[in-house]
Amino acid sequence: MDLQLNGKTALVTGSTAGIGLEIARRLATEGADVVICGRNQAKLDAAANNVGARGVLADPATAAGAAALVAAVPEVDILVNNLGIYEAKRFEDITDDDWRRFFEVNVLSGARLARAYFPGMIARNAGRVIFIASESAVMVPPDMIHYGMTKTAQLAISRGLAALTKGTNVTVNTVMPGTTRSEGIVDFLKSVADDPDAPATEIERAFFARDRATSLIQRMIEPEEIAALVAYVASPLSSATNGAALRVDGGITPTIV
Repeated sequence: MDLQLNGKTALVTGSTAGIGLEIARRLATEGADVVICGRNQAKLDAAANNVGARGVLADPATAAGAAALVAAVPEVDILVNNLGIYEAKRFEDITDDDWRRFFEVNVLSGARLARAYFPGMIARNAGRVIFIASESAVMVPPDMIHYGMTKTAQLAISRGLAALTKGTNVTVNTVMPGTTRSEGIVDFLKSVADDPDAPATEIERAFFARDRATSLIQRMIEPEEIAALVAYVASPLSSATNGAALRVDGGITPTIV
């Protein structure tokens, strides 16, 4: 299937590893001119070379970093707000600084870039804004409440922006992955495991049985599976999909959202 992305400029944040890297790879494979960003030059260069993208050293989790990124890439056709952090933490241990940090990284980074690029998309009557949220936006884990809060906020921003596209060819959507295999997932699963020293396959199986019991696939999602949906949503073929929260969570969310 031709996703008609040749010549489109796509910016993917949080893109030097994991889901973001695979999204960048898939968009580049489909013919888009992909820009990725990161805070570490060596890691950024390696990722850019890996997927055939342009790398910009900038951190949109800060106002200065977002401004530097926009200065380096003034216009995009596709914005994928993937940058995000997560951790497991008891609610009573989540500090004010934790709340601020999670909001800054997971929410404000995408809001800043959407604020910069969305008006140009409307003016050109073409564009895609995609927020990578999580099933945690609607099924907030009790040990990750601060994380879930940021994912719910992304749904609100995405839907509100989508309302501003009425009558145009611009779309704004959210993609909601479930637990996905990534660079940091092994350490995360160990941090919540009853036996951190157990084999990785046993830790994963126990995690899904105990903490993600509603998952229908009972396994981690592969980043490529997320990237496939994002590539479609980024393409002109998805023009009738707007203001949607699209689940690629292995069936973990039992209700329609």
